[in-house]
Amino acid sequence: EVQLQASGGGLVQAGGSLRLSCAASGFAFDDHTIGWFRQAPGKEREGVSCIGASDSGTYYADSVQGRFTISRDNAKRTMYLQMNSLKPEDTAVYYCNAAPRGTNYWGKGTLVTVSS
Repeated sequence: EVQLQASGGGLVQAGGSLRLSCAASGFAFDDHTIGWFRQAPGKEREGVSCIGASDSGTYYADSVQGRFTISRDNAKRTMYLQMNSLKPEDTAVYYCNAAPRGTNYWGKGTLVTVSS
């Protein structure tokens, strides 16, 4: 069974930092692109960042480019999102995502709240 467990969210002031983690199990972690999405209140879920298998490449949404850094530790089967210079508009539930065997899987999400 594929499982993705996001953690690390919390309340932070604007300009602060948080690091999210996503622990994965149930699939060949090393072989798959994994990523972060977020959903703010009243808005659609949007892609934030993703990282290819074996660190083969990264993608960042324009809104987070230069502030967020995605990474992965294949030995620990864990993905990270270092978020710096946080803004109130980064407030959202953050979800990790993987699509082994062509099926999308989502973790339960972790709430990030950035106060102004």
